[in-house]
Amino acid sequence: MIAIKHLILAAFEPDAGPVPGELRCFIEREELAERLALPAGYRPVWLNPQQAILACATGVGAARAAASVMALGLDSRFDLSGAHVLITGVAGIDPAKGSLASVALPEFVVDGDLTHEIDAREIPAEWPDGFVPIGKSVPYEQPLASRFNGDDGILFQLNARSVTRAFQVASDVELLETPAIALRRLLFSPSATAQQPPCVLCGDELASSTFWHGQCLSRRAHRWVAYQSGERAHYTITAMEDAGILQSLKFLAAAGRVDFARVVIARAASNFDQQRDGITAAESLAETKVATDSAYVPALENAWRVGHALIESYR
Repeated sequence: MIAIKHLILAAFEPDAGPVPGELRCFIEREELAERLALPAGYRPVWLNPQQAILACATGVGAARAAASVMALGLDSRFDLSGAHVLITGVAGIDPAKGSLASVALPEFVVDGDLTHEIDAREIPAEWPDGFVPIGKSVPYEQPLASRFNGDDGILFQLNARSVTRAFQVASDVELLETPAIALRRLLFSPSATAQQPPCVLCGDELASSTFWHGQCLSRRAHRWVAYQSGERAHYTITAMEDAGILQSLKFLAAAGRVDFARVVIARAASNFDQQRDGITAAESLAETKVATDSAYVPALENAWRVGHALIESYR
């Protein structure tokens, strides 16, 4: 059995081609030269046996990600019980919270999929949106209550000390800035955050397998994250897979297979979660394509820079 010191989890990594995925920088620069089959998972895994670093591409979406992480966690070849776990990848960011190519480190992740929803054309005029908590009758109905054995699997909290330590380490990392993303940022407001150079920040996450976009849904993200966390969490970034990944890691931790206190997320902003002034959300969505955004490659670079600094800090 191989004792793993560092486990890197990301969703999107094509087998080949010019477009890099979310693990490409880690595979090449952390010298993950050994490729091992993961029969019950989405893709093979990459290993640096000398440094005990393992990387897994989970597949896009919460379902594939949860299944792949569980397959890896139960694989008898790997001992993950002492591993520092880094979940990484690209994300959308609220321009009021941060700028393109910035890296966010959340303490809270809130699932945005487990909800009742009615079509936007049928939302009552007095409702702020069409999302109703499971078991409730109106949006954000109080008191907040779980329906499924005291835990709906909607709210995940990482170890606060681990997140704080990660932020202290990552704050000193020099992030990549490019002329293209500097020009792109100028189209967004508020200038105090959206137009600033990339930085490392703490901010919480809404995880949803639906790639949503627009100012109205961004406001919904703020409300949903605040409601589900009892006002403890503050929405900053999007993600697709992290609720599924964290659910599998929680189950694996209960079985003694991983240490959940050692889990950290670093999501880098490849795009803003909403339209710029002067265009519609639909027009903005048409501009927001994976791997073509001006900040996509810089976001991958900055995610690796932060991740590498964390790996080095644990040695």
